[in-house]
Amino acid sequence: MLIKIPKGTQDILPEDINKWYYIENIIRKILNKYGYKEIRTPIFEHTELFVRGIGESTDIVNKEMFTFPDRKGRSLTLRPEGTASVVRAYLEKRMDRISKVVKLFYFGPMFRCEKPQAGRYRQFNQFGIELVGSQSPVADVEIIAAALEIYETLGLKDLKVLINSVGCKKCRSDYINKLKAFLAKKEDLLCYECKNRIRKNPLRVLDCKNESCQAVLKNAPNIINNLCQECNLHFKSVKSLLDDLKIEYTVDDKLVRGLDYYTKTAFEIVSGELGAQNAIAGGGRYDDLVEELGGKETPAVGFAAGIERMIITMEKQKVSWPKKKDLDVFVVNTNEKDNSLAFILLQKIRKSGLFADLDYSSKSLKSQMRAANKYGAKYTLIIGEEELSRNMVTLRNMETKEQKEIKIDNLIDELST
Repeated sequence: MLIKIPKGTQDILPEDINKWYYIENIIRKILNKYGYKEIRTPIFEHTELFVRGIGESTDIVNKEMFTFPDRKGRSLTLRPEGTASVVRAYLEKRMDRISKVVKLFYFGPMFRCEKPQAGRYRQFNQFGIELVGSQSPVADVEIIAAALEIYETLGLKDLKVLINSVGCKKCRSDYINKLKAFLAKKEDLLCYECKNRIRKNPLRVLDCKNESCQAVLKNAPNIINNLCQECNLHFKSVKSLLDDLKIEYTVDDKLVRGLDYYTKTAFEIVSGELGAQNAIAGGGRYDDLVEELGGKETPAVGFAAGIERMIITMEKQKVSWPKKKDLDVFVVNTNEKDNSLAFILLQKIRKSGLFADLDYSSKSLKSQMRAANKYGAKYTLIIGEEELSRNMVTLRNMETKEQKEIKIDNLIDELST
């Protein structure tokens, strides 16, 4: 019986991989310009990292992590997000000794055991950036600006920036008490999940997409009206800087994100092309996470974005992709007695820096010429027995159909002109 791909995963086939190269190259170019350096962390970590980092009461930790024991019984988890791993590396490698402010970005697969749907997979790919060591509102706005520049460079349009402030330890506890009291009176009107969230993590009720819950929340206490002076000033500064950069945004007082480590600024960049799961990027400030994972009190801010969602959005908006690189030369061998020279010349052409290939099945001349057309080759190099006896080969221009004999020793010079 044929073994099929696991549910919620996908193969990225050769005809699509150039899209990924294109996106990744643009991301690297822009983030390097902003001063961010790439980091690569393990695909799995000790489970405790995510329980402490993301939050024990979150849906990710409770329902969505792929967790397994190693041979000594230690609990390991495939990373469901990238920030906790980056902060762990920041602490373990003492990056604060190198610079007071550390700016990092990453690519890689993440894993969550959730119901697959459009733009949501169990194995999905993200890129993200983390700016560790600054509490300035400028840092918050910089990461939003960087994300938007990436999307604009890729050609995406009609994106919306949603922002909120989720406060800090000082003011959030008072707000949560007010929210709990409000929700307790409306508990019968809430969905099953939100009834549980009232006790475990009431802020998550604000993020519920259930229509009945959203109706209840219309009159809920507003978190922005309950910010302490520090958080209020920070949020005003973020909005002012966005205004200065002429970045349009909408304040969404229900935006809390799905991770417990956020403080102060939270934001999402959304597209109308993705239905209910419309966020193509999300992030915010996490000033308590470094300390939570064993470091000293250190402010930080970052965001993550799903690459699959970017591709879906680009295709729905009919953004043009760069033309694929065609073959420069396709080697056609009609010398049935000897294939070695064809392969030797093929390697010589490749080493000169040109894209080249051949038909390994030794088919007829007609079949090989069809293959050259299929690969979009600019030239075919035809190697025949009679031409070889004169130390010559035939070079055919596939566009003009012109062809000429050239000496083998002059082949590379001819192709380079």
